[in-house]
Amino acid sequence: MADNTQRIGWIGMGRMGYPMAERLLKAGHDVAIWNRTRAKAEPLAAVGGKVVDKLADLADVDVVFSIVSTGKDLDEVYFGANGVAAARDGRLPKIFVDCSTISVEDSAAIRRKLADQGADFIACPVSGNAKVIKAGRLSAVASGPEAAFRRVQALVEVFAPNGVAHVGEGELARICKIAHNVMLGVVIENLIEITLLAEKAGVPRHAFLAFMNNSVMGSMFTRYKAPALVNLDWTTTFTPELLRKDLDLGLELGRELDVPMPVTAATREVLQAHFGAAQLKPDPEGYLQKDFAALLETMAIGAGVKLESENKQVPTGLEG
Repeated sequence: MADNTQRIGWIGMGRMGYPMAERLLKAGHDVAIWNRTRAKAEPLAAVGGKVVDKLADLADVDVVFSIVSTGKDLDEVYFGANGVAAARDGRLPKIFVDCSTISVEDSAAIRRKLADQGADFIACPVSGNAKVIKAGRLSAVASGPEAAFRRVQALVEVFAPNGVAHVGEGELARICKIAHNVMLGVVIENLIEITLLAEKAGVPRHAFLAFMNNSVMGSMFTRYKAPALVNLDWTTTFTPELLRKDLDLGLELGRELDVPMPVTAATREVLQAHFGAAQLKPDPEGYLQKDFAALLETMAIGAGVKLESENKQVPTGLEG
């Protein structure tokens, strides 16, 4: 059971951060929230969130959670001129828990800076999206000092009730999350590829995906992406740009560790074609903010398949 007496700070109210912090608040925790755009955090005041104006206002909490886009963003909110760790009077949270997907190098640099100031750092990226969080199916992986992890484990399990694995010291959780997101890219590309193959042969997308999702090859991921692929619903859960970043992080690790990753490299090139195809859209930048499953449209061009929504009610696997 989570210790409700710990004061929590939360940084980041994006697609993931908002519902994660919301689960902590609804579980009765004391959560102070900072977001660059304050208006995105203000709705959580209705469930007990304390929205603060300055990152330095989080310096008095026991644990700070963060989930931002890049390592540069994380360094800024921690150590920038107005960051959490910039308090001039020595105030500093004892434990920082970061749920972002960033590089191993950026994470290690942040860990060193926090250690110099006497704070522990837990790398704790998560697996899922906003729908998964709301369904109570989010999971997480963590690395860093085990004693510090045990102090925050129950808090993490509030928003990641599907489980959190402590995989060791240092940045090992970053390795796990990068590998996870590499697989995400490879699976969506291959799922689209075979779905188009079946469709061009005459099998409706909803029927093919129902078969796949009920087979040994089905997964939580293939099930909750099925409605998007069937009905061409590109409501954003994860952008192509973020996926490209993670594939690049994976390929970089492969080069550093001398691990061949030919399937990842091919997937990255297929995804890059999506960026080129976006330039033919009326609003390229807006299109690239849509969900990464819109890659189906780019791959359909190569397959000579004209896509139409099948307008079918498709289970996500997250119901109930």
